[in-house]
Amino acid sequence: MAPVIFITLQALQVIIAPIPGEITGILGGYLFGEWLGLLYSTLGLTVGSVAAFGVGRWVGAHYVRTLVSPETWAKLGFIVEAEGAILCFIIYLIPGLPKDMVCYLFGMSPMPLWVFALVSTLGRIPGTWVLSAQGAHTAAGNYSYVMLLTAIVVAVALPLYYYRNRIVGWVRGRPSPKA
Repeated sequence: MAPVIFITLQALQVIIAPIPGEITGILGGYLFGEWLGLLYSTLGLTVGSVAAFGVGRWVGAHYVRTLVSPETWAKLGFIVEAEGAILCFIIYLIPGLPKDMVCYLFGMSPMPLWVFALVSTLGRIPGTWVLSAQGAHTAAGNYSYVMLLTAIVVAVALPLYYYRNRIVGWVRGRPSPKA
């Protein structure tokens, strides 16, 4: 039952978002190993993302605006008019964006559900793999590997995080004022 409980936990952390996804991603690798942790995390994240997308599609803008902060709506509200798979993929690759809330926003977009499910899942895999690998190698006591992997991820993610607003502005089609 542990995999089912974990997949459910991952899905719920997307839908109701009180649980940081980074912690559950590391937990998956710690409990199930690198590859099963990745598989179970991906399944849970996909189920949760599709459910949040469905809620966004079903209840619409009035309700979704109450879920997302005004700052998030101002920065990412353009998603509701988007239908591009590339946009979705890029958003799920960029660290520091509120990916759980983005699921609701994409639900209000004209993007088909199957495209969203496929592209958001593929976009989440690199980050999910890193978390799962960190958990698995921590469980195995390979702390030097965990530190090396973390350093590489920070070296790649920090610039992406720092320039996330510019990247989103570029994807959006107009420049954002701040880095």
